[in-house]
Amino acid sequence: MNPQPMPSPSEFLPGTVALVGAGPGDPELLTLKAVKAISAATVLLVDDLVSEGVLAHASPRARIVHVGKRGGCKSTPQAFIEKLMVMAAREGEMVVRLKGGDPFIFGRGGEEVEHLRAAGIEVQVVNGITSGLAGLTSLGVPMTHREHAHGVVFVTGHAKPGDAGTDWQALAATARDAKLTLVIYMGVSSAAQIEQDLLTGLPAATPLAIIQHATLPHQRHAVTTLGQLRATIEHESLGSPAVIVVGDVVSGIAAVQTAPEAIVRSA
Repeated sequence: MNPQPMPSPSEFLPGTVALVGAGPGDPELLTLKAVKAISAATVLLVDDLVSEGVLAHASPRARIVHVGKRGGCKSTPQAFIEKLMVMAAREGEMVVRLKGGDPFIFGRGGEEVEHLRAAGIEVQVVNGITSGLAGLTSLGVPMTHREHAHGVVFVTGHAKPGDAGTDWQALAATARDAKLTLVIYMGVSSAAQIEQDLLTGLPAATPLAIIQHATLPHQRHAVTTLGQLRATIEHESLGSPAVIVVGDVVSGIAAVQTAPEAIVRSA
């Protein structure tokens, strides 16, 4: 059977906005639809974590605006980004809001879709591979496993100002009882509290991995245990952007042949 032809790029029209997931960093992990949207864009509003290799797909005539969104760092105000999207779309531009990972996984894509629709702007969402999945996959182990993990929870370690944030103690008990893998985004700065609270329901010997700069040439990772989370981050000088993966699936990393640049430590 002959393959179906690719849809026309005309689905990305002037006066519309596409929220596009740039993936975890490696430009080869972009979807075909993401490449089409980036190529069709006349204006791109680009997050700080999007790699230059991804931007190579942009038209040389496109206007690229860096709007720097990185956890724990000074960022362009969200309201200003939303205003830029609406203004550009109303001027007839084909706007791509290019976001690291996936727009709908801790990317504030939901807020942006609501704002654009309220302004009468047509919006599409193009999914990207999220860093939690890509980081663990790069180490050769799964998130779920019939013997070790019956599900996975994506959770943020960065609470909105004034919000109590994740109930780590309740989550630990659930992860223990339901055999879940925990994938924690933006958790490095609050690692001490996360470790303390998760230990109320999970053993200190629970396997854990910290993966920094997932899928990029300078990716680094450390394998340790929950009881050594904070100490390992400090000892190995790991920082953001990084994901923390907690659960028995991590024990499989020890059997994987790692790249020379990678670090692997066992507590």
